[in-house]
Amino acid sequence: MPLPRDYATQPCPLARALELVGERWTLLILRDLFMGVHRFSDLLGHLDIPRAVLATRLASLVEHGLVERRPYRADRAEFHLTAAGRELWPVLHGLMEWGDRRVPAPGGPRRLFVHADCGTQLTAAGACPSCDVTPEARDVEMRPGPGRDPARRDDPISRALREPHRLLTQLTV
Repeated sequence: MPLPRDYATQPCPLARALELVGERWTLLILRDLFMGVHRFSDLLGHLDIPRAVLATRLASLVEHGLVERRPYRADRAEFHLTAAGRELWPVLHGLMEWGDRRVPAPGGPRRLFVHADCGTQLTAAGACPSCDVTPEARDVEMRPGPGRDPARRDDPISRALREPHRLLTQLTV
Protein backbone atom coordinates (compact mmCIF):
# COMPACT_ATOMS: atom_id res chain seq x y z
CA MET A 1 0.00 0.00 0.00
CA PRO A 2 1.55 3.34 -0.98
CA LEU A 3 2.03 6.03 1.63
CA PRO A 4 -0.41 8.91 1.50
CA ARG A 5 0.93 12.14 0.03
CA ASP A 6 -0.39 14.22 2.93
CA TYR A 7 0.96 13.42 6.39
CA ALA A 8 -0.83 16.26 8.19
CA THR A 9 -3.65 14.01 9.38
CA GLN A 10 -1.44 11.09 10.40
CA PRO A 11 -1.45 10.09 14.08
CA CYS A 12 2.36 9.90 14.14
CA PRO A 13 4.05 13.15 15.30
CA LEU A 14 7.07 12.43 13.08
CA ALA A 15 4.82 12.18 10.02
CA ARG A 16 3.13 15.48 10.93
CA ALA A 17 6.51 17.17 11.46
CA LEU A 18 7.73 15.87 8.10
CA GLU A 19 4.72 17.51 6.49
CA LEU A 20 6.21 20.86 7.53
CA VAL A 21 9.96 20.35 7.24
CA GLY A 22 10.46 17.11 5.34
CA GLU A 23 11.28 18.54 1.94
CA ARG A 24 14.97 18.56 1.06
CA TRP A 25 15.02 22.24 0.22
CA THR A 26 13.16 23.14 3.40
CA LEU A 27 15.90 21.80 5.65
CA LEU A 28 18.57 23.60 3.63
CA ILE A 29 16.59 26.85 3.81
CA LEU A 30 16.27 26.44 7.58
CA ARG A 31 20.01 25.75 7.84
CA ASP A 32 20.82 28.95 5.97
CA LEU A 33 18.36 30.98 8.07
CA PHE A 34 20.11 29.72 11.21
CA MET A 35 23.44 30.72 9.71
CA GLY A 36 22.28 34.28 9.10
CA VAL A 37 21.17 34.23 5.46
CA HIS A 38 17.91 36.19 5.54
CA ARG A 39 17.34 37.81 2.16
CA PHE A 40 15.49 36.02 -0.61
CA SER A 41 18.16 36.87 -3.19
CA ASP A 42 20.95 35.59 -0.92
CA LEU A 43 19.09 32.34 -0.23
CA LEU A 44 18.44 31.96 -3.94
CA GLY A 45 22.08 32.46 -4.89
CA HIS A 46 23.61 30.42 -2.10
CA LEU A 47 21.31 27.41 -2.38
CA ASP A 48 21.12 27.33 -6.19
CA ILE A 49 17.43 26.61 -5.73
CA PRO A 50 14.80 27.39 -8.37
CA ARG A 51 13.08 30.72 -7.58
CA ALA A 52 9.60 29.18 -7.57
CA VAL A 53 10.65 26.40 -5.19
CA LEU A 54 12.24 28.88 -2.77
CA ALA A 55 9.16 31.11 -2.86
CA THR A 56 6.86 28.14 -2.24
CA ARG A 57 8.96 26.74 0.61
CA LEU A 58 9.30 30.14 2.32
CA ALA A 59 5.56 30.76 1.97
CA SER A 60 4.86 27.40 3.61
CA LEU A 61 7.30 28.10 6.45
CA VAL A 62 5.64 31.49 7.01
CA GLU A 63 2.15 29.97 6.84
CA HIS A 64 3.06 27.38 9.48
CA GLY A 65 4.65 29.93 11.80
CA LEU A 66 8.27 28.76 11.54
CA VAL A 67 9.49 31.83 9.66
CA GLU A 68 8.37 35.43 9.55
CA ARG A 69 8.68 37.80 6.64
CA ARG A 70 10.08 41.24 7.49
CA PRO A 71 10.32 44.08 4.99
CA TYR A 72 13.73 45.71 4.74
CA ARG A 73 12.99 47.88 1.70
CA ALA A 74 9.75 48.84 0.03
CA ASP A 75 10.09 46.01 -2.50
CA ARG A 76 12.23 43.50 -0.57
CA ALA A 77 11.83 41.21 2.42
CA GLU A 78 13.97 39.29 4.84
CA PHE A 79 13.03 36.00 6.40
CA HIS A 80 13.71 35.25 10.06
CA LEU A 81 13.04 32.21 12.20
CA THR A 82 10.25 32.55 14.74
CA ALA A 83 10.48 31.01 18.22
CA ALA A 84 8.89 27.85 16.77
CA GLY A 85 11.46 27.80 13.96
CA ARG A 86 14.35 28.32 16.39
CA GLU A 87 13.17 25.23 18.30
CA LEU A 88 14.39 23.22 15.30
CA TRP A 89 18.04 24.06 16.03
CA PRO A 90 18.75 20.84 17.98
CA VAL A 91 17.20 18.81 15.15
CA LEU A 92 19.27 20.48 12.43
CA HIS A 93 22.43 20.37 14.53
CA GLY A 94 21.84 16.67 15.21
CA LEU A 95 21.34 15.93 11.51
CA MET A 96 24.53 17.80 10.59
CA GLU A 97 26.49 15.97 13.29
CA TRP A 98 25.05 12.64 12.18
CA GLY A 99 26.00 13.45 8.58
CA ASP A 100 29.57 14.30 9.62
CA ARG A 101 29.84 10.94 11.44
CA ARG A 102 28.04 8.68 8.97
CA VAL A 103 28.67 10.40 5.63
CA PRO A 104 31.90 12.29 6.34
CA ALA A 105 33.40 14.85 4.02
CA PRO A 106 37.06 14.52 3.09
CA GLY A 107 39.18 16.34 5.65
CA GLY A 108 36.53 16.42 8.35
CA PRO A 109 33.55 18.65 9.15
CA ARG A 110 33.07 21.82 7.08
CA ARG A 111 31.69 23.68 10.08
CA LEU A 112 32.19 23.47 13.82
CA PHE A 113 29.66 24.71 16.35
CA VAL A 114 30.91 26.10 19.63
CA HIS A 115 29.32 27.61 22.71
CA ALA A 116 29.90 31.34 22.17
CA ASP A 117 30.26 32.02 25.91
CA CYS A 118 33.25 29.73 26.42
CA GLY A 119 34.45 28.64 22.95
CA THR A 120 34.00 24.92 23.62
CA GLN A 121 32.88 22.73 20.73
CA LEU A 122 29.38 21.33 21.19
CA THR A 123 28.78 17.62 21.51
CA ALA A 124 26.76 15.73 18.91
CA ALA A 125 23.73 16.28 21.17
CA GLY A 126 24.34 20.06 21.07
CA ALA A 127 25.57 20.38 24.66
CA CYS A 128 28.56 22.34 25.93
CA PRO A 129 30.67 19.89 27.94
CA SER A 130 32.51 22.73 29.73
CA CYS A 131 29.46 24.65 30.94
CA ASP A 132 27.10 21.67 31.22
CA VAL A 133 24.38 23.51 29.26
CA THR A 134 22.69 23.08 25.91
CA PRO A 135 22.90 26.55 24.41
CA GLU A 136 20.14 28.05 22.30
CA ALA A 137 21.01 28.80 18.68
CA ARG A 138 21.70 32.48 19.43
CA ASP A 139 24.43 31.35 21.85
CA VAL A 140 26.20 29.16 19.28
CA GLU A 141 29.05 30.31 17.08
CA MET A 142 29.75 28.63 13.78
CA ARG A 143 33.42 28.34 12.82
CA PRO A 144 35.09 26.89 9.75
CA GLY A 145 36.04 23.25 10.23
CA PRO A 146 39.01 21.30 8.91
CA GLY A 147 37.00 19.99 5.94
CA ARG A 148 36.08 23.37 4.50
CA ASP A 149 36.85 23.78 0.84
CA PRO A 150 37.32 27.46 0.06
CA ALA A 151 37.59 26.79 -3.68
CA ARG A 152 34.26 24.97 -3.91
CA ARG A 153 32.04 28.07 -3.95
CA ASP A 154 33.03 31.68 -4.18
CA ASP A 155 29.74 33.57 -3.96
CA PRO A 156 29.47 36.34 -1.31
CA ILE A 157 27.40 34.20 1.08
CA SER A 158 29.84 31.28 0.91
CA ARG A 159 32.74 33.66 1.60
CA ALA A 160 30.88 35.15 4.59
CA LEU A 161 30.12 31.67 5.93
CA ARG A 162 33.86 30.93 6.04
CA GLU A 163 34.20 33.45 8.85
CA PRO A 164 33.24 32.70 12.46
CA HIS A 165 29.91 34.20 13.46
CA ARG A 166 27.00 33.61 15.81
CA LEU A 167 23.98 31.79 14.51
CA LEU A 168 20.90 33.90 13.72
CA THR A 169 23.13 36.97 13.19
CA GLN A 170 22.67 38.63 9.80
CA LEU A 171 25.61 37.93 7.51
CA THR A 172 27.27 40.99 6.06
CA VAL A 173 28.01 40.58 2.38
